[in-house]
Amino acid sequence: MHPKILLIRDILVYLQFQYCNIMLDHIKLENILFLDIETVSQCLDFHQLDETTQHLWERKSASLRKDGQTPDSVYEKAGIYAEFGKIICISAGFIYHLSDKQLAFRIKSCFGDDESKLLIDFSEMLNRFAKQHSNMVLCAHNGKEFDFPYIARRMLINGIRLPAKLDVAGKKPWEVPFLDTMELWRFGDYKNYTALNLLTHIFEIPSPKDDIDGSQVASVYWQEKNLPRIVRYCEKDVLSVAQLLLRYKGMKLIESENVNSITFDM
Repeated sequence: MHPKILLIRDILVYLQFQYCNIMLDHIKLENILFLDIETVSQCLDFHQLDETTQHLWERKSASLRKDGQTPDSVYEKAGIYAEFGKIICISAGFIYHLSDKQLAFRIKSCFGDDESKLLIDFSEMLNRFAKQHSNMVLCAHNGKEFDFPYIARRMLINGIRLPAKLDVAGKKPWEVPFLDTMELWRFGDYKNYTALNLLTHIFEIPSPKDDIDGSQVASVYWQEKNLPRIVRYCEKDVLSVAQLLLRYKGMKLIESENVNSITFDM
């Protein structure tokens, strides 16, 4: 790569990092909506796809396949691509203060087999939160590269109008209301990827991986047909992202008795 291009890239990475840290210092916790998504392939089996989609997946999956692997043998990974996957759960939560000034956390999930309904429900939730918090910011771990664009792409594919907070095309970096706990951990290192469970371990945050992990979501959905189990796992991830951000800010963790999920109470 040309040295000037490398220099420009490094400057942009540095400016983006500095902007994120300015946001972290000045943003109010109650204005942050933390979220996480769970995704799977659009079909249970590669052979259920139409011929055109099979061909397109064959091309897309070329970089995923090792010697001897076929497109159908890696189809379980299709869920990581918005063009070949679908969202089965979006969990969102926010921090608030109790009367004794302790921090508390409330979580609600939109989930189901009907992706269009799920996305509409989430869009309505997002718009309601935005009305109540004019300076709302979305926060996720690796959200800028996965969760936020994935949700936006699936909304467009399903013919759903993008909520204002996700419609970031053409906006300047400081106008985009996204906060990413993985990006903050990079400290300007554009090569670094750090998994959420590693960060929760080193910061002594209760692990969200105490039941299943991301690699098991597809089998739990397609084989076990146990969507509530996936929802609970997703909600634990959302809480972990919130706890991680508190650690970044040098604050105490939210006590478990102050965490409230209203997903299955409705």
